[in-house]
Amino acid sequence: MKMKLIPILAWAALAMPGSAIPGSVIPVSVIPGSAMPSRAMPGTKAEVFSSQNVGLQLEALRRAAGTSGSGGATLGDYQSHAIKLSVRTAGGAAEVHAHEDDVFVVMEGKATLVTGGTVAQAKADGKGETKGSSIQDGNPQTIVKGDIVHIPAGTPHQLMIAPGDAFGAIVVKVRENDTMAVTL
Repeated sequence: MKMKLIPILAWAALAMPGSAIPGSVIPVSVIPGSAMPSRAMPGTKAEVFSSQNVGLQLEALRRAAGTSGSGGATLGDYQSHAIKLSVRTAGGAAEVHAHEDDVFVVMEGKATLVTGGTVAQAKADGKGETKGSSIQDGNPQTIVKGDIVHIPAGTPHQLMIAPGDAFGAIVVKVRENDTMAVTL
């Protein structure tokens, strides 16, 4: 069974005594051929994306999205995941990512997120991405500032934006990775 996670989150849970419920299972990234949890690659360092910088970038993306309907920027791209900013002033295509989970932290505005169902007029690009015109028989949910959303790989999803609204989010693209589970 493959599980997906941002490895640093599992390390944080393991490194903070009392932060996990005894007997709970926490997925942990491992180095292939080893039973030891993975660590940062030599020469890498922690990065901080300040709220001020993120806010300025979201504002610039919002202005650009006013004419195109969407805008995005990559804050950081790493082996296991990428951290991005996304702003929409119009709905996007229905899509399915075969090899990536999406995690949204809604920073501003609201949207209707439709998940599940079937992608209409689906076209695969050969790289694990499928896009289409809409989702049939999906589950619509309103998401607003402060919400956190997890969309597992293989799940059809689409953001719908009402006219006059804007939606901004930090998006973490979590790439498939072999992992193991550790029972505490």
